[in-house]
Amino acid sequence: MAVLPQLPVIDGEGVARLLPYGELVDELQAAHGLPAPVSQRVVFGPDGSHESFLALPAWQPDEAIGIKLVTVFPRNRAAGRPSVQALYVLFDGMTGEPTALVDGTELTYRKTAADSALGARFLARDDASTLLIVGAGGLAPHLVAAHRAVRPSIERVLVWNRTPAGAESVAAAVGGIVVDLLDAAVSEADVISTATMAKDPLVEGRWLRPGTHLDLVGSFLPDHREVDDEAVVRSDVYVDDRLATLTEDGDLVIPLAAGLITADDVRADLWELCRGDVPGRADADAITLFENGGGGHLDLMTARFAWRRWSAGQ
Repeated sequence: MAVLPQLPVIDGEGVARLLPYGELVDELQAAHGLPAPVSQRVVFGPDGSHESFLALPAWQPDEAIGIKLVTVFPRNRAAGRPSVQALYVLFDGMTGEPTALVDGTELTYRKTAADSALGARFLARDDASTLLIVGAGGLAPHLVAAHRAVRPSIERVLVWNRTPAGAESVAAAVGGIVVDLLDAAVSEADVISTATMAKDPLVEGRWLRPGTHLDLVGSFLPDHREVDDEAVVRSDVYVDDRLATLTEDGDLVIPLAAGLITADDVRADLWELCRGDVPGRADADAITLFENGGGGHLDLMTARFAWRRWSAGQ
C-alpha cells in the first residue's frame, strides 16, 4: 500500500515572509526573461452560479510543475470569510515527485498584486502620487503594498467600494482615504487599480485624465468587466499574457467581440516588456491600461521563488 509523502507545508505566514513585494516583483521580471512555462486555465461552476472553481496547472520543463486549485465564493464576504481560497501543489520537474504544499490564498494575493506592480513598473508615470483602489476585498491591501513598492512616489491612497464599511476597513489598514464619488476619484488618480467582481463597468473612460495608468485585476470571466468601452478605446493597451486576457477577461473580450479593438491593438505583454522588446510608457500624457489576467505560469514562478527561499532557510 502506497504511503503519502510527508510534504513540507508553507503556510500563509510563511508565504508572506518569503515573498516581500519588492523582491517578488524583481523575481517575476527576471522570470519573464526565461522561456515561458506551459500553462492552462480551467474555470467552471454550476449554471447560474456566481461561484467558480479554477485549476491552473503550469510546467517548466526539467525544472518544476505546479497546480493551483482555487475556489471563488463571493457570498463568503458577508460571513467574514475570504471570497477566494486556494491551495498550491509543487512538483519536481525532473522526477515528478511532489515537493511542497503552499498556502494558495496568500500566494494568489501576492502573485496577483506583484503582477500588477510589474505592469505599473513599465507603464505608470514615475511621479505617480495618487493611487485609487476600486474594491475592498482581501486583495486590496496587497495591491496598495505592491504598487508602493514600485512607485515610492505614491503619497495618497484613495479607496472606493460599493459598501462604505468595506472601504473604511481597507483605508484604515493602508492609511488611505475613503471616497464616496468614484468619478471624482478617478479624475484625480494617477494609478487606478480595480479588484472587483463587477459584471457591469464601474470606471468610465470619460472620467480619465491624461497620464493615468489603469490596472485591471478583477474581471477574470468573459462576461465581467470593470471599465467601459471608452476607457479601453482611449488607452494604450498592455496585458500580462495575451492568451488568457484576450479570450477570458471581459474587459477586453467584450470590446474585441464588438469590433471596437483588435488583438493588434495590444501593444505588448509582460514577456515583451521584460525582455525589452517593446518599451513601456513613452508619453507622459498617454492613458495606459494593463489587463492583469493572472495565469498558472505566474503562480509557478511565485511558488518556485517561495520554495527556493524556504529551502535556503530564509
